[in-house]
Amino acid sequence: MDQIQAMRLFARVVEAGTFTRAADSLQLPKGTVTKHVQALEARLRVKLLNRTTRRVTVTADGAAYYDRVVRLLADFDDMEASLSQARAAPRGRLRVDVGTSMARLLIIPRLAEFQARYPDIQIDLGVSDRTVDLIGDNVDCVIRGGELSEQSLVARRIGNLEFVTVAAPGYLAQYGTPQHPLDLESGHLNVIYFSPVSMRRYPLEFHRGGEVLEIGSPAQLAVNEANAYVAAIVAGRGVGQITTFQAQSHLESGELVQLLPEWTQPPLPVYVVYPPNRHLSAKVRAFVDWAAELFVQHPHLQRSAA
Repeated sequence: MDQIQAMRLFARVVEAGTFTRAADSLQLPKGTVTKHVQALEARLRVKLLNRTTRRVTVTADGAAYYDRVVRLLADFDDMEASLSQARAAPRGRLRVDVGTSMARLLIIPRLAEFQARYPDIQIDLGVSDRTVDLIGDNVDCVIRGGELSEQSLVARRIGNLEFVTVAAPGYLAQYGTPQHPLDLESGHLNVIYFSPVSMRRYPLEFHRGGEVLEIGSPAQLAVNEANAYVAAIVAGRGVGQITTFQAQSHLESGELVQLLPEWTQPPLPVYVVYPPNRHLSAKVRAFVDWAAELFVQHPHLQRSAA
């Protein structure tokens, strides 16, 4: 293995935090990764990593070396891309992560178009409502909804998610149709979403003019996965709030009914996000541009003027 590859392995170990995690993300034996990082340290005559049974930490020399390695690898990749005309024909394995609803309703149904356009890109599509660690999990880019808390990441805003309040006809036949959000505090059941990471429960939220109401109970059911959340509302388990993107087909089929249309919910911005210390390669750029196209084309995912 040449020195460039050894540097790539070292950078991956730093980002992953353990040799095991780095090896798994690269689909290499742990022993191979360990051997080449040790060889790199021997060649440099510098200790780059402190090893414990649970985690690897970077020495001061290792941190300085890592910063220079990341820049060097980015320049090297850029040079190779230019020489091989990879911008015209992106290639390689691409690790992408998207939410469950976005994967089912948008990305997977249109994925054949991307693969026809870029046949030399192989996609590893991670699907989860959990927030992944882009660097630690070796993910090239993610599509995320909501304001970004990790300011170190590079983000391109590609759309907005608008919300509607809905319930199933069977539920309304049993419990009646609410005329005001406060009606949901008694005599009704609410289905709410809770974070699969923080476990935070999100109440139903209503805005009209300057008035803001939050209804969190009575909630007999809380769900932490987007597709299951919609399924629970369709099954008549209560009143919930979903995106117009998710609701469209259910409203058209009559499986769901929109409630309280004069009350709105804050739109949720959507971003394509990638790590700043990763070179924006041709394959990543191709996916980012394609995803942005999908949002522009979809009537319920367009970025609002606000």
